[in-house]
Amino acid sequence: MTDETPSTYGTQRKAAARNRVAIIEAAHELFADNPLVPLSEVAKRAGVGAGTLYRHFPTREDLILAAYQHDIERLTVVADEVLARHSSAKAAFVEWFETLSAYIRIKHGLGDALHSAAAQELISASWAPVTAAVEKLVDACVAEGTIAPGHDPADIIMLMSFLWRVPNNDDGVVQGRRLIAAVFSGLKESPQPI
Repeated sequence: MTDETPSTYGTQRKAAARNRVAIIEAAHELFADNPLVPLSEVAKRAGVGAGTLYRHFPTREDLILAAYQHDIERLTVVADEVLARHSSAKAAFVEWFETLSAYIRIKHGLGDALHSAAAQELISASWAPVTAAVEKLVDACVAEGTIAPGHDPADIIMLMSFLWRVPNNDDGVVQGRRLIAAVFSGLKESPQPI
């Protein structure tokens, strides 16, 4: 064994990690435009060969799940950044949910790949971090006075699920904003048990 072996191995691992991230980022972008995009296009966009792509993601489903997991992880950790970027907690809440809805629209476009047992396990595991991110946004809105205290973040996720059902075009954006205004009207009142 030479003195260069550990260094070379570490360099290779770093390059492999960079390639993996590049592939996931390329998949995110391309799946958003066309869920059926050939994996050769993903490899080309990532700047890697097909062999590298398949070494990291042996099946299309593996890549789809990795891209979905990456999107959700990224979204759950940026709640604080979104809040810091806006002078209004309500504006941060709206931006965050519009981003979530874009990710979910992509997920729905990926069809059967996200209906496997592995996909369902990943989606279930994402519920707690997403709920925690929403709780930060809700707490900020409560402090701002745009949401009354006492609303359950999980209930708010269910309530906001209309966003991934509106059309993915300019009319859908307008409709979504109109519905968000209606949601905030309701959230100004404390929740009442029925």
